[in-house]
Amino acid sequence: MRVFIIYHPNSEHSRSVEEYARDFARQMSHDIELISLESREGAYLATLYDVVQYPAILAVDSQNRLLKLWQGPALPLMDDVSYYTQD
Repeated sequence: MRVFIIYHPNSEHSRSVEEYARDFARQMSHDIELISLESREGAYLATLYDVVQYPAILAVDSQNRLLKLWQGPALPLMDDVSYYTQD
């Protein structure tokens, strides 16, 4: 499974997103990929998965099917996200 965050790096939420990803890696021993909405990949993924609020945390399977989507400034509990980092 793949877990990533699509966000605006130069927004008011960027610091909380980056701290969340850093703390998640430290506590859960798994990385969350940070993807800028301004990048080609970020714009494509946001369109593909119909993301309308940012930041957005997405969990997808090995065939890129969406398993879970969290949208908006309220970030989910790390335990909820860590479920999707298990192989």
